[in-house]
Amino acid sequence: MTERRRSWWGWGWQDEALHDTQAAGLGRAVADRFDHHPPLRPPPRLADLELPAPRVEPPASLTSICSTDREDRAGHTHGKSYRDVVNGSYGRFPHPPDQVARPRTEQDIVDVLDWCAASGVTAVPYGGGSSVTGGVSCAVDDATAVVSIDLTALDRVLEIEPISRSARIQGGALGPVLEDQLRPHGYTLRHYPQSFEFSTLGGWLATRSGGHYATVYTHIDDLVSSIRAVTPTGISESRRLPGSGAGPSPDRLLLGSEGTLGIITEAWMRLQDRPEHKASAGVRFTNFEAAVDATRAVAQSGLFPTNCRLLDAGEAALSAGVEDGRHLLILGFESADHPVDEAIARAVTIARDHGGEAPEVKAGRSDEAVGSWRSAFLRAPYGRDALVRLSMIVETFETACPWDRFGDLHRGVLDAVGDALTRICGGGSITCRFTHVYPDGPAPYFTVMAPGRPGAEVDQWDEIKAAATEALLAHGGTVTHHHSVGRDHRDGYHRQRPEPMGRALEAVKAELDPNGVLNPGVLL
Repeated sequence: MTERRRSWWGWGWQDEALHDTQAAGLGRAVADRFDHHPPLRPPPRLADLELPAPRVEPPASLTSICSTDREDRAGHTHGKSYRDVVNGSYGRFPHPPDQVARPRTEQDIVDVLDWCAASGVTAVPYGGGSSVTGGVSCAVDDATAVVSIDLTALDRVLEIEPISRSARIQGGALGPVLEDQLRPHGYTLRHYPQSFEFSTLGGWLATRSGGHYATVYTHIDDLVSSIRAVTPTGISESRRLPGSGAGPSPDRLLLGSEGTLGIITEAWMRLQDRPEHKASAGVRFTNFEAAVDATRAVAQSGLFPTNCRLLDAGEAALSAGVEDGRHLLILGFESADHPVDEAIARAVTIARDHGGEAPEVKAGRSDEAVGSWRSAFLRAPYGRDALVRLSMIVETFETACPWDRFGDLHRGVLDAVGDALTRICGGGSITCRFTHVYPDGPAPYFTVMAPGRPGAEVDQWDEIKAAATEALLAHGGTVTHHHSVGRDHRDGYHRQRPEPMGRALEAVKAELDPNGVLNPGVLL
């Protein structure tokens, strides 16, 4: 048996990528829908890459954990944003890391950071490499050597404390690796972002990751009780507590720091018992405003569903096979303690009261459209890679806003992005879904598809993204709900955050990383 390999230029596993026949079929669908007929580009070949020679050598004490292997360097050059995948598909890797370090212990991390600080080398922390905002890019500048610090060797559940139902877990544990170690004890972290297979606990914490679940514990922030991190000036470790009012939280400082203040090596995380009771349902609406009102009513009902995901008609057709022009509200409940029949029945009743249509709810059975959506959700990034080879612009952006502002924001985004698509691409489509809902507002997630010009797709997307960002800020939304800031959202983040907070963050950076070693260009 051969070892399963990650794609060094695109998403996920190499053996899960769409093969040429599947991609060609996708191309026919694109041609029918967008009158777009580009040739299917072959995937890039590792042997064809022209990577610049490494500009720095590690000290002898670190050579055993450092690599200049071609695939290592290419795979750690950037993350998995649309820009990254397009550049990868063309074989564009002008700024690979000079070294890829894989620390095996916390002391290894200390030693790598000491070497970087003493030698003027930039350190880019790397978890699973699934960033879609430029957060792990090694394109710092032409003169500075870069070390990508891959944390995935630090992947153990070190301790489980059953009375408090908590676990001390190393930051490099990928989602499946983490859950495999918790499962025999009957526990789960219950945090499942779309990148679950290819992202780490430390990455989730550093980017304030959003999970799959739509209410209550929507972000990784809610599951943390303590964080330990290596900074260039020392170790930071908070006290494990269920809550505290003792000043600004040290954990909150590292949550969302995106590798700029320190490298998260381990954390105490709040666990949950594995669920035994599950139920889901799909509710269809002919009117989008009514569907939004129904979603808000469910979000404010106190039922707190596991899933409460509204898909507009375009998204429902694309992702759930609902081709009758109706919108789809996906509802789901689960529990480790009690049956959920009454809860889902009540949620469906609320939706029906707002004009929704739903089949009879039966515990343990799922609406066919719900199952179709779930499969499409997990496979979507592989489809994007194939569309990239067809010179399609296919990307997403997300936000959150209060319920009273959603109508204006939704119209403003559709108008602004629609105008941009017409001007830049000659047309295209934009769809919307809610990924998370709160009593005070939704988290809308927009998907753009448009024909691109071969070779110019990145420039086209940058213009479209700029129009989307302006619309989000103008209508009171956030520039990111769960995709992090990275480099792509940095300017919008600077406009969103209070100016005094920006100065305070710069001061913290100067204190913890005085030589500017860690991930320059992200956040700041």
